[in-house]
Amino acid sequence: MLEPITISIESLNITSLLPMAITVFGALMIICIDLMTKTLSRSFYTILTVLIILLSLSSVIGYAGENRGFFDVVLVDGISLMTQMIILITSALFVPLSLGGKRFQEFAMAEFYALFLFMITGFQFMVASDNLILIFIGLETASLALYTLIAMHNRKKAHEAAIKYFTMGALAAGFFVMSALIFYTLTGSVEIYQIADGLAQRNFEPLVAILAGTVFMIAALGFKLSIVPFHTWTPDVYEGSSSALAGYMSVVPKIAGFVVAMRLFEMLIGSGVIWLEYILYGAVVLTMSMGNILALVQEDVKRMLAFSSIAHAGFVFSAILIGTTESNAGLFLYWILFMFTNLGAFTMLWAMRHRKNLWDNRYQHPFTKFSGMVKVMPTSAVIMGIFMFALAGMPPFSVFWGKLYLMSAAVNSGFIILAIVMAINSAIAVYYYMKLIVYMFLKEPVTEDNHIYSTNNSTILKVIIGFAVLVTTISVVMVEPILEIITNYIISSGF
Repeated sequence: MLEPITISIESLNITSLLPMAITVFGALMIICIDLMTKTLSRSFYTILTVLIILLSLSSVIGYAGENRGFFDVVLVDGISLMTQMIILITSALFVPLSLGGKRFQEFAMAEFYALFLFMITGFQFMVASDNLILIFIGLETASLALYTLIAMHNRKKAHEAAIKYFTMGALAAGFFVMSALIFYTLTGSVEIYQIADGLAQRNFEPLVAILAGTVFMIAALGFKLSIVPFHTWTPDVYEGSSSALAGYMSVVPKIAGFVVAMRLFEMLIGSGVIWLEYILYGAVVLTMSMGNILALVQEDVKRMLAFSSIAHAGFVFSAILIGTTESNAGLFLYWILFMFTNLGAFTMLWAMRHRKNLWDNRYQHPFTKFSGMVKVMPTSAVIMGIFMFALAGMPPFSVFWGKLYLMSAAVNSGFIILAIVMAINSAIAVYYYMKLIVYMFLKEPVTEDNHIYSTNNSTILKVIIGFAVLVTTISVVMVEPILEIITNYIISSGF
């Protein structure tokens, strides 16, 4: 007779699931409230969503349990905790953007806020596990919610963007499953740390199977990270989405993808899969270069920012190629600084959002819209200029320090040519960011109506933009303490 299986509650470490449980129950609570009454405003749901996010954030900051939980599929190490903080802080800054001056359909619907919390939950599971099955569940939970959030903008381009994103996401999901299947067949495990041991025992044979599994995974994560050649969806999806959601997509899905890539690819390179280093090298150089070159020829500011986010992703992806503690710390430093600046730039576009395309038959934010903006709305022009200088990597603004630290990590690890390529691409990026500066400060205005540049502005948007400007400008005094915290988290995770 078989012995009954007994599982102690303590061994499950249920508290490791607390941050995700809070966001899930928060989403379900919003749905239940909406079923009971339809009279509540977007302000109520916005405040409630922010409170739920902050409650989840407090549970992450206050976590002091074991680093494994729930049948050992949940991993709560320093990287997991730090990434969840980034995701939740970015989300808390994003949600109030629903309180713009204009009323858009999606923000009046409770389902928007519930889906947003489900999406956050998915990203949290992605970064809080080294189990490929749970990572996949988190990836698909977040992706399905994000597809719907894009389509809820209720514009023809938004529906087109959602369909494109869904189609590419389905392809990426297939690649991820195929990769996980190959690694499981070879090693008998879907745990990343056990996959490394299993491949080493097989002496990394057969090479063709390992190559196939690795390439499939690069394709799957390359889609989320907008790595060339899996970047083709990015400009169209950003263009079709609201500027607020496009700014969010440029930060949160990518940091989740970076963490999964860090756990898997650095493990494979460290275990002896040397040829993976050459594949990643090519992907990094192509992504940086193609993103910057294509950004040079854009006629719309939002599409320019979309291609620039591809270049930034390639720049940060180099940290995984380098694979040292210094480079991993540089990855998080860069993305934290980039988060505030890029979210600020997209929030500026969101504040200028108009229901009609007044300047171009296709684009909402063509460069000509910003002509002579300094003479019409000087404060907004200066703020937008600060964000452009920062994204270009100009000292002493925020992203400069992230770029400097990553290039330093590349040089210290012997990647001299890579550091030169990074420097060249940084110089190229200056040109297209300065293009907007030229339009705003050196051209004659095409309108004297300053309302054009603040059609969707509101007090809460001004506060968020002001906070982004503050972090962007005073980041020089924040770099050292932030870097110290990041390094401690990374060392505690064994990276």
